Amino acid sequence: MRQLWRRARWVVLGVVVVLVAGGALYTQLREPIASFGSPDTGAPHPVVDGNRIVDSRSGREFVPRGVNWSSFEYACAQGWGYSALDNVIAADPYATEAKMIAKWGANTVRLPLNQDCWLGTRGAPVSDQYEERTVDGYRAEVQKFVTALNDEGLVVILDLHSRKRIGQPEFGNLAMPDSESIAFWKSVAQEYAGNPSVMFDAFNEPYSRYNASGTHYLFDLTWACWRDGGCQAPTEDDHTATLGRVTYPVQGMAAVVTAIRGAGAEQPVLLGGLDYANDLSHWLEFAPDDDQLVAAVHSYDFKACSDETCWNDVLGTLADSVPVVTSELGAQHPGSGYVESYLDWADEHGIGVLFWVWADHPSDPMALVTDERGHPTAYGLVARKWLTGHADG
Repeated sequence: MRQLWRRARWVVLGVVVVLVAGGALYTQLREPIASFGSPDTGAPHPVVDGNRIVDSRSGREFVPRGVNWSSFEYACAQGWGYSALDNVIAADPYATEAKMIAKWGANTVRLPLNQDCWLGTRGAPVSDQYEERTVDGYRAEVQKFVTALNDEGLVVILDLHSRKRIGQPEFGNLAMPDSESIAFWKSVAQEYAGNPSVMFDAFNEPYSRYNASGTHYLFDLTWACWRDGGCQAPTEDDHTATLGRVTYPVQGMAAVVTAIRGAGAEQPVLLGGLDYANDLSHWLEFAPDDDQLVAAVHSYDFKACSDETCWNDVLGTLADSVPVVTSELGAQHPGSGYVESYLDWADEHGIGVLFWVWADHPSDPMALVTDERGHPTAYGLVARKWLTGHADG
């Protein structure tokens, strides 16, 4: 999902083998992940073991359950802060926020990031009259929050989510990774390769693109291009109408996984499917060759795979072969029962869930909290009850 919110700022290794198959590069781990040699913060060390994620410290199954913490993907592009942590009034905003999330019973937090703010491209991160914002500053803020979350026993998923819009202090989402996305992942993976309590989400929501009038596809993303890249996607983001006249060559998921492994990072990598990560129907057939991959699905009441038939036929079947994580769960109408139905189904199948979204946006029906102090909305109460019910599981 994408956030359009603007706020005023408050002034106060294992051995790898590279294979070539079907014209694409894949990286396959020869040995299971053991230790990364970094201090143990108390957070789990997730690794993929067959169709499960396990904590490598104990061998016990680890099912990611938690929230998406939003704002690193847009604040830095809009120019009012690095993230919503700028608005948290506390001696240590990182620890304060992490403790609030941990109190809900979460074991995982997904952090959407902005590609340009991390790389310093397209004039990001955007400064204002109060503060000059830099790449080093953005990366440091992400690192401080990751550390605080790990210190509270929470696994962190770093997600390539958005880009800054060219020439404007705004943000949007491309249809698939581009060449700079590979540079992003080389950098992120190198920085976090030594943290066994971090996982990576390769690309938020791969999607096909309609023309400006919405009558037909200008860019019809196929599973082959999802994996191997090479097709041409419009350069305009999903908040900008497009005629598709200017395109860029897509980088596939195999290239992203190769970049991460080439940077020395061996942690699990989440791969979302087509149709904004809602379609996983051919995920297993086209997934790159790597034994540390997780299938990521975004489940919403307005998407095609939004009933138990699809959950059983697609997600349940896939979960027999690889770990499946619902990296975003939400609903336009949270009181309709959709979320509760999906949670019941996910519990029956051992599938993890991360709620969208930990943010205090009053007009967003999917906001979990009402303020920076973590007081829950009605939807947040549903999430907190479910998370606390699994806190000891």
